[in-house]
Amino acid sequence: MKKIQKLEMVNISKSFQGNFANKDINLHINSGEILGLLGENGAGKTTLMNILYGLYQPDSGEIRINGESVKINSPIDSIHHGIGMVHQHFMLIQNHTVIENIALGYEKTPFFFPKIRIRDKVVEFSEKFNFAIEPYKKVWQLSAGEQQRVEIIKALLNGADLLILDEPTSVLTPQETKELFRILKDMKAQGHMVIIISHKLDEIMDICDRVTVIQKGRIAGHADTANMDKRSLARMMIGREVLFNVNREPLPRGEQVLKVSNLHVIGDKGLPVVKYISFDVYANEIFGIAGVAGNGQKELAEAITGIRPIKSGAVFAGKKNITNMSPRKIYDHGVSHVPEERIKFGIAPGLFLYDNAILKQHHLEKFSKNMFLEYGRIKNHTKSLVDSYKVATHSIDVQIKNLSGGNIQKLILGREISEKPSLLVASHPTYGLDVGATEYLREQLLKRRREGGAVLLFSEDLDEIFELCDRIAVMFQGEFTGILDSSDKEKLADIGLMMAGSVRY
Repeated sequence: MKKIQKLEMVNISKSFQGNFANKDINLHINSGEILGLLGENGAGKTTLMNILYGLYQPDSGEIRINGESVKINSPIDSIHHGIGMVHQHFMLIQNHTVIENIALGYEKTPFFFPKIRIRDKVVEFSEKFNFAIEPYKKVWQLSAGEQQRVEIIKALLNGADLLILDEPTSVLTPQETKELFRILKDMKAQGHMVIIISHKLDEIMDICDRVTVIQKGRIAGHADTANMDKRSLARMMIGREVLFNVNREPLPRGEQVLKVSNLHVIGDKGLPVVKYISFDVYANEIFGIAGVAGNGQKELAEAITGIRPIKSGAVFAGKKNITNMSPRKIYDHGVSHVPEERIKFGIAPGLFLYDNAILKQHHLEKFSKNMFLEYGRIKNHTKSLVDSYKVATHSIDVQIKNLSGGNIQKLILGREISEKPSLLVASHPTYGLDVGATEYLREQLLKRRREGGAVLLFSEDLDEIFELCDRIAVMFQGEFTGILDSSDKEKLADIGLMMAGSVRY
């Protein structure tokens, strides 16, 4: 197989049900280069890379490698041409070891003693790129960063000259992101090509040599990152100026909306993950919970909203004890939830948009009559949500799984806010969203605060926490290391140390 020196995508177009996902796309990448692919949610970035990887076939256009036109009918063809892809959600078998996962994805896995032969290859690549991988660990025992390295080894082992990474830092800690970027720079230095699909402007500026911006399925522009700044990239991406600082005006504290008392929660492995936590949230307030992923934030949000059982302690919505109630009953007591795992807990993927627009609300009088759903009213409500929350869809009569992640998130937020709940529990509401959608969703949270509601915000994005929150709790190993007022700049300077458990207030 000849090494890729230059790859081109020429006049690529792709449509689904008559709607263009890509239209006349042209891009190229050279050996020893990192290209950023930037665009809003639903702009067509992942579709384009799925064409390059052979998962989709273009309606028109061609792919050229070293100037010669090639046909890529499947991922196997893609691998044969030296193209590998690491998807946003890793394609690994959790109960198998690193070696076993790599052997399953390696075309030249020997029939006899495959683990021994593969182990030597894994060690070779680990040393070449300074990976820290334990070959005989089960995948479920690995961090997200380690799992990502396994996926990269799988691609390199199959001879990938070009590596495509789809939202590679979306599940990584800052330390893991830094380590990933080191690896990618090493790969670049050794002549590999990398295409990174990302919404994160800072990361594109940090790691990429060039950037191609896609807007609504078309190329909005190409640029060398050395000649661009974050603001001009954002303007190219969404076609207007983006406000990177939101306006959070001071408001008087309202009545108590949520009271959490000595909450103790057990995790999936049978160990305590939330350890006797107590706090209150008030109307006209956004209360933020910050921390590195895996310190109990997810389980705390699930316990408050009824998804996970509470071992001991109590949760009150206003004066009503909602401890261990079902999510539906907790919703009826004025607590809405934008879940972290939007596909698993936020929607029913196989149902239509209008079905998903009334989940947990279908029993309300305005949507049902004599036990029958009033679909006329439901569809009008859905159209109103789609318009108000700028959900990009050509119809409400499509399955919600066909929408991009950002548009699914906007519909979920609109649904959960539409009944004006006393408390909105929002877990990573802007996770994986482009700057335009992030700006819009943050403004909706502030609007709910101005209307007299309360928001309990879980986020690993410290910029988001600082911009939106009136008070901030920092979580480490299932406990709060402190609750800080947003005006206390001196203590907020220690928030990184608090997230590591080194400082407590």
